[in-house]
Amino acid sequence: MITAFRRVVKAGFVGFWRNAYVSLASIFVLTIALFVIGATMFLNQLLGTSLAILQSKVDINVYFVPDAPMEEIERIKAAVEALPDVATVKFTSREDALAGYRERNKDNTIALQALEEIDKNPLGANLAIQAKETSQYESVARFLEEQQALEQPQTPVIEVINFGRNKESIDTLTSIINATERASFIILGILLIAAILITFNTIRLAIYTSREEISIMRLVGASNMFIRGPFMLQGIMYGFISGVFALLLFYPLLVWVGPRTATFFELNLFDYYIMHFGEIFGVLVGIGIILGLVSSTFAIARYLRV
Repeated sequence: MITAFRRVVKAGFVGFWRNAYVSLASIFVLTIALFVIGATMFLNQLLGTSLAILQSKVDINVYFVPDAPMEEIERIKAAVEALPDVATVKFTSREDALAGYRERNKDNTIALQALEEIDKNPLGANLAIQAKETSQYESVARFLEEQQALEQPQTPVIEVINFGRNKESIDTLTSIINATERASFIILGILLIAAILITFNTIRLAIYTSREEISIMRLVGASNMFIRGPFMLQGIMYGFISGVFALLLFYPLLVWVGPRTATFFELNLFDYYIMHFGEIFGVLVGIGIILGLVSSTFAIARYLRV
């Protein structure tokens, strides 16, 4: 068995170098296919980062009446934090709200004069609530409205819940995220199918050049596995080399693109490439090996039929 395995490996390497031009053509086609798949992965990462940034800027704000009891505010804050749909809750006290108002209106003389004439803090504390998913904001807002409905009319606590104003933006962002996820899945699937078909046809052409050799091997009684083995090994070699070449092509491209994506998308793709090199290597080389192996297996099958 070991001897047969060695022969298969040797035949695979000999066939790879003997048909150098065909091997180069197969590697070239597979490299382009893997490069396109990798580019789609990077674009998805950019889009995902952009959507995450947009999502982080969407929240529900709860404004309390200025004289709301602090224990009631703490109770509502703790109840909101306990909700499974809530990611973060940021509390802003009355004093911080007033300081923020002064900072935002430091160039507005009229607003500051009006504040001085009131001679007291007219602002209440507030909560800024972010949900884990944009689709979960409605359930959080419903909980807050239930809390507001339970208040005693003579001692109100919650003054305004701004979900109604942000609902349209939240619904739009939710639709964009869902559509993007579906589109990414469909595009990646189409690219994989195209890569399989292109690689299959290219490797089938490579095997076609060896059809007489395969016929002779069958005539002398070689087993199907012994015939198939060298071509499967060549397919694995095509995939591995193509994956490495695709990674090398991305390096200079991302060195140039990285600073620009950092400016527009707040994500430097070159830094992402370096930090996740192991994962990207595994994905591209893994897909390349699988494509080469599967394509070789199916391409050689027609010559093994009795």
